[in-house]
Amino acid sequence: MRLPIIPPVELNAEQKPLYEDMKQGIGTSFQGFVSIRDDGALLGPWNPWIHEPKFGKPVWELVKAIASKSLLPPAVREVAILVTGAHFRSAYELYAHVIVAEHRGLSDEKLATIVAGQRPADLSRPEAVAFDFAFALVNGGVLPELTYRAAVQEFGEHGAAELSYLVGVYCLVSVTLNTFDVPVPD
Repeated sequence: MRLPIIPPVELNAEQKPLYEDMKQGIGTSFQGFVSIRDDGALLGPWNPWIHEPKFGKPVWELVKAIASKSLLPPAVREVAILVTGAHFRSAYELYAHVIVAEHRGLSDEKLATIVAGQRPADLSRPEAVAFDFAFALVNGGVLPELTYRAAVQEFGEHGAAELSYLVGVYCLVSVTLNTFDVPVPD
């Protein structure tokens, strides 16, 4: 870990409102994995964002936007997030979202294959579209036309756009976690 975890009692005036908003958002949208220490300190990507509120606040606003009122089915979201986390080998990202994906019904076999950077053979059609979409984006270049069309057909135009933003946000999350070497909780 390259940044010390900031206990709530040590937050400055700029960090405190961001912390309060993050803590509330974590309680609402990011449950099932360890994200808050016993003393209330935030773990995962939230701690680096608290360190730099100038950047952390807008990133957090984007994360909240992508987490709320999703057009995409929960399992589809998790497939895309895990493809992204696996590409970046982001330990905390994979830790957190494997737990979330298990709660959303994805099998251990599917999860192990995705985390290994491979495409499971037994994906549902929507999961397969999300896998191919995320995999193509994180591996660089323009999204193939057929992949884009499949996403629009499966999720609609707005759903395909949301899938793109979801992958982009989790690229940012993964890079943040890797930059600051954020560990998986004990």
